[in-house]
Amino acid sequence: MRFSGMPRAMSRDDLAQIEGVVTDVLAGGNFSVELQGGQKLSAKLSGRMRKFHIRVILGDRVTVGVSPYDPTHGLILHRHKVGGPGPGAQSGR
Repeated sequence: MRFSGMPRAMSRDDLAQIEGVVTDVLAGGNFSVELQGGQKLSAKLSGRMRKFHIRVILGDRVTVGVSPYDPTHGLILHRHKVGGPGPGAQSGR
């Protein structure tokens, strides 16, 4: 049973999801992301993206989850695909 006055832990579903572009790659899996409104924030890779070794590089479009309690820091939840098939794509021969 949960005491009603206790705060519950935030999940990824509680975060505001905002799209942005990676402008700087920092040490330790941290990134500087510029949002569509021109605001900049620091963000780190989510655990799921680290688990599946999804690479994020400079200039990638990403979805960042931002907490309402600290809007200066976010969590990169998704890397958007850009352009056509990548180098490992099968040709249609």
